[in-house]
Amino acid sequence: MPRLWNATIDEHRRTVHAAILDATAALVAERGLAAVTMSQIAAQAGIGRATLYKYFPDVEAIVVAWHERQVGEHLAQLHEAAAPADPDARLRRVLLTLTELTGGRHQPATAGHGPDMAVPLHRAEHLHQARHRLHALLTDVIRAAAEAGHVRTDMPAADLATYSLHALAAAADLPATRPARTRLVELTLAALRPAPAG
Repeated sequence: MPRLWNATIDEHRRTVHAAILDATAALVAERGLAAVTMSQIAAQAGIGRATLYKYFPDVEAIVVAWHERQVGEHLAQLHEAAAPADPDARLRRVLLTLTELTGGRHQPATAGHGPDMAVPLHRAEHLHQARHRLHALLTDVIRAAAEAGHVRTDMPAADLATYSLHALAAAADLPATRPARTRLVELTLAALRPAPAG
């Protein structure tokens, strides 16, 4: 097959795949996961059911794929926030980005629709890999800040990263306002700072 034809087919597949994920997210947000069917998704995406089944076997698989896409986008934002800069400013920027991504307005469309998706999402391989990558990224940022004298060195950077991730998870329960997120980040940073001399 000509290369141009292959590229066109691949682009079409990516477009259809994205349309399926977007349609599913919209339907789940509107009706709840239990009420969404493959027929509804096909209609919302503007494709036939037979085409939909070529891409996914069921609604759960689509939601997991949607979630994987969201996680990938969030990791990309965090890598952008971790771009080289003053180590202290870089750490603050990464922590603020984390609170924004953890806050209510960034929660998956599946949130609030019962526990039926909790187990499949938590078992999803992409989530374990993303947690590992996030922890490694934050560990590197904290280590650089510690080497510059902005973060305590009496604990390993990896332990401080674990602490920070758990502390910032509280953003999910805070008002989705910048002042609330900033206060949480400042509290977390205070725990990471070196102990005062004397």
